[in-house]
Amino acid sequence: MRRTVALVVAAGTGQRFGSDVPKQYLPLGGVPILRRAVAAFLDHPRIDAVQVVIGPGQDEACATALAGLALPPPVTGGATRQESVRRGLERLSADPPDRVLVHDGGRPLVAAAVIDRVLDALDAGGAAIAALPVTDTLKRADDGTIGATVDRAGLWAAQTPQGFPFPALLDAHRRFADHPATDDASLFEAAGLPVALVPGDPDNIKVTMADDLARAERLLAPSEFRTGMGYDVHRFGPGDHVMLCGVRVPHDRGVVAHSDGDVGLHALTDAILGAIGDGDIGQHFPPSDPRWRGASSDRFLRHAVDRLAARGGRVVNVDVTIVCERPKVGPHRAAMVERMAAILGVGPDRVSVKATTSETLGFTGRAEGLAAQAVATVALR
Repeated sequence: MRRTVALVVAAGTGQRFGSDVPKQYLPLGGVPILRRAVAAFLDHPRIDAVQVVIGPGQDEACATALAGLALPPPVTGGATRQESVRRGLERLSADPPDRVLVHDGGRPLVAAAVIDRVLDALDAGGAAIAALPVTDTLKRADDGTIGATVDRAGLWAAQTPQGFPFPALLDAHRRFADHPATDDASLFEAAGLPVALVPGDPDNIKVTMADDLARAERLLAPSEFRTGMGYDVHRFGPGDHVMLCGVRVPHDRGVVAHSDGDVGLHALTDAILGAIGDGDIGQHFPPSDPRWRGASSDRFLRHAVDRLAARGGRVVNVDVTIVCERPKVGPHRAAMVERMAAILGVGPDRVSVKATTSETLGFTGRAEGLAAQAVATVALR
């Protein structure tokens, strides 16, 4: 089976955007622009891996934006987009894929259908890019006035992703390193190789200026709200602490669990997955899989949030109730809210943590274990 890797290029400094923070790290609907772009490919069933290229000095910002995602270390790009892509390709050449999709990290709203169309064209042979036919009348300027009307017949506006056979694209970048190009298809053209055009998406915008971010926010405006519920329980066992809502809480017992046994995060993960009809935590992280033995549950919750973001959604608010006789939750409540807000990428005012007992009734009342219920409201566009 052919292996396909997405190369997400996010090495810009955002000078045209006018922000102190490179635009790819700015929030869009509560989620960093770059994370949205990367998640679209990580969640695509026909993409085997994603490699990110970032600018010099952006390691900390990248680590924060992409925390918890299954990604290799980022590649440091160069002074131009072309050089950044080439450096990313050179990194991939150590274990070369059969095909590569190059995507702008500033295009956070790429749809799975667009990725599929590029991949389908690659299946047919050659290379392909997503693009839109030009529909507006084009004018060439001459010192602030119209110098000529340009015939728009046959003109297309290029988007990303752009897909290529990996060896051919790497060769083109090496051969034409001194040939200035604003996209990768230009290098294929310079090599005399054909590139197919497939329909892009008007919503697959590139965030370059502040107005673009405002438009992206409007595109993300919810068309519907959904609610999901989750529940989890673990019995007590040997140990000296329990994990609750991402916080280590000292206790005279631990819990019996395959992962770290955080009932709060497990319940919330199921609530978010339930809101988008995407199965449950056991389907995504089977307890029979040794990879998740002792795993930190924030990985599960981040996965659910990324699945939501890939569908154009965002978390509106969450409410978690912990049921136990002990340990006491109150002294740790603020830390739990702060931790979950950070994982979800929302403000702490959108996170609620409550605790109650079962009045000594049942297994929680007998202090045999603890449980959690969670409700999550999400917005989908």
